[in-house]
Amino acid sequence: MISIDGEMRDLINGALSDRVPCFLGTASASGEPQISMKGSVLVYDGETLAYWERSKRSALENVAANPKVVILYRHPEKRLNWRFHGNATVHESGATRDDVMSRTVQPELDRDPERQGVAVLVRIDRITELSGNVLQQRDSQ
Repeated sequence: MISIDGEMRDLINGALSDRVPCFLGTASASGEPQISMKGSVLVYDGETLAYWERSKRSALENVAANPKVVILYRHPEKRLNWRFHGNATVHESGATRDDVMSRTVQPELDRDPERQGVAVLVRIDRITELSGNVLQQRDSQ
């Protein structure tokens, strides 16, 4: 069962203001890996992370071709390293896009003044530590 709540929720939602933005790992359809910083990562609900994709570059192209992603939260002072493995979906318009935009931290929205970005939801299947230790895993269906 996946349950992103309590301290985990608070730390992820405050990552940019704590100066520890999350990193998104993606891969192209051919398997070429790519990593990018995402200051807008937020807890959308107890089993989903979201981010505002304002740059619309290779990470968005990769998600469209291969929805399997990993988001890394790392807080060196607290000695916390969480990897969130899941599947991404892009929302270019509609209520979900608007909801994510309304919950995105202001510094990220300020970098997209015309609000041309899109919302990306990541349904989490597994949360691990850097050691590979599984903290949470989605129940088999």
